[in-house]
Amino acid sequence: MKRLLLLAVVLSLATAAGAADYKRADYVARLQTCEAILQSTMLYPARAIPADVLRRAKGVVIVNQVQIGLLLGVKDGWGVALVKKANGQWSLPVFIKAGELSFGLQAGGKSIETIYVLMDDTSTRLLFKPRFNFGLDAKAVAGPLAAEAERATETFTAQVLVYSNVKGFYAGATVKTGTISPQTEATRQFYHTEYGVPELLFSDWVKPQPEAQPLMNYLQQLSP
Repeated sequence: MKRLLLLAVVLSLATAAGAADYKRADYVARLQTCEAILQSTMLYPARAIPADVLRRAKGVVIVNQVQIGLLLGVKDGWGVALVKKANGQWSLPVFIKAGELSFGLQAGGKSIETIYVLMDDTSTRLLFKPRFNFGLDAKAVAGPLAAEAERATETFTAQVLVYSNVKGFYAGATVKTGTISPQTEATRQFYHTEYGVPELLFSDWVKPQPEAQPLMNYLQQLSP
């Protein structure tokens, strides 16, 4: 158990280091992992994101996290965010980090792969904030069944549809706090630019890096 707590602290410190330890290969691996998460989700009809949802979507956030803990739980992770521009093309992916602390009786570890489908312009603008929380800052519906039920209604009030795949065991947790934050400096270094998140997401001022193109192309294929 002490080893779990030590690993939690190490993960937290690694996240805090952020872009200071920037290595391009690491971020290329993140892009490839996020593409693999999306491909894995679409492979199984029971949890796949419907094509009409992706056609209507305004943005997508793909997150890969690991959660471990004993009395203090740490969920640490990273991912990418993309938006659909006015011309129907998907933007450059920008890098994000995601974390959560939980307090209470809990034990174990698990990996969590989550895709947030942003359904309106308000939810995409959350990507400009230093930190945000889907569910608090935007109405989110979790799980394929709940997402389908929401999608089937005429009102369709959800701003965010959440598709998640959990691997491993984790029990407990009482009080939770979690946020997603843009990794602006790492994104700038990756694209060799001084532009910020809004310009990278919504303009055509920066050319895609070759390593980012496969994810962009795959999303385009899913939402023609």
